[in-house]
Amino acid sequence: MKEKKLKILTNVLGTGYRTNNEYLFKCPYCDHHKRKFSVNLDKGYYKCWVCDTRGKNIYRVVRRFGTNHDKSQWREFTSEIDFDKLEDLFSEKIEEKQILEMPEGFISLANKGMPPTGFAAMNYLRKRGIAKQDIVWWKMGYCASGEYEGRVIIPSFDDEGDLSYFVSRSYDRSYYPKYKNPPASRNIIFNDLFVDWSSDIILVEGVFDAINAGRNAVPILGSTLNQNSVLLRKIVKEDAGVYVALDPDATKKELEIIKTLLDFDIEVWKVDIGDNEDVGSMEKEQFQKCLENATLITPDNYLLLTLSMSI
Repeated sequence: MKEKKLKILTNVLGTGYRTNNEYLFKCPYCDHHKRKFSVNLDKGYYKCWVCDTRGKNIYRVVRRFGTNHDKSQWREFTSEIDFDKLEDLFSEKIEEKQILEMPEGFISLANKGMPPTGFAAMNYLRKRGIAKQDIVWWKMGYCASGEYEGRVIIPSFDDEGDLSYFVSRSYDRSYYPKYKNPPASRNIIFNDLFVDWSSDIILVEGVFDAINAGRNAVPILGSTLNQNSVLLRKIVKEDAGVYVALDPDATKKELEIIKTLLDFDIEVWKVDIGDNEDVGSMEKEQFQKCLENATLITPDNYLLLTLSMSI
């Protein structure tokens, strides 16, 4: 197995050489011209002796810089999760599975045969910069009658394909409040079915933020992530790298989320969206630039982050 893992690392990092119990490669983080990226396959540790990037799970390097084939192969070699040990990390048990039904009068906007009643909903989404491919990916629809009349519906599906929640937003100003969501628990992973947990995820506040942020964005439907959150459990289980991109007015809660993730030894990046109101109000290309410039947060620089954000 060690030889197979070394082969994958060579595919990801290029040719390296062995020194004692470690292997040295070129660092993918700082791209120093010498092989200063040290990997211990027995312990699973890695460290760059130039930029000081380090970690205790080599898969994080494979996940960030490898191909989908590299990632899938590596995951085959990892040991199974000890779910009993994982449960001990959390104070409460997971809630029972939640299955909802689409609201009465739901009509899909992702199909070709959209009736004329859908024009207003489509026009609203276009004004928000939402493209047809976004509508199809997020399985959006609308209601022309019933309790959710005059609203765009954005459904959420769990990892088994069942409807776990939905968000509705009025596209007609005569319908208030703007958001009208079902009387169900929001302690779900929004669109878990379509999240690629072998890649980094982006945490945002709302669904329209997630649409702008990209295919692997997960809305937390608020601005908190506590130990009773099924989303936090999944992040810890999958050891997913996380980019945090909350609204500027949620600074304190954003810091709390980052601290929680660091406590569980999760890789965390802070995304600065500047003076924008939220991710949903940004151009997609603009947000991607912010994502590329995100800051890796470690326990060492977390205190500096709190001071820089005036908390």
